[in-house]
Amino acid sequence: MSVIENIKPVIERYSFGVCSYLAEKWGLNETRVRMYFVYSSFVAFGSPVIFYLVVAFWLNIKKYLRKGRLI
Repeated sequence: MSVIENIKPVIERYSFGVCSYLAEKWGLNETRVRMYFVYSSFVAFGSPVIFYLVVAFWLNIKKYLRKGRLI
């Protein structure tokens, strides 16, 4: 097993799930969405990271609203 195959499940488990959410909504492969984030971060000097964090925050708020735990 390669190092990447060992690390990938750990990263996916502890990530916010933004790429998987967007891939599901847009009907794309999760790996492609992750690669687009990486490539666009290099091209746009990190500004997609801000978008990623905003979407991650929104998904967490949405999850709590659905469960009725937001007080």
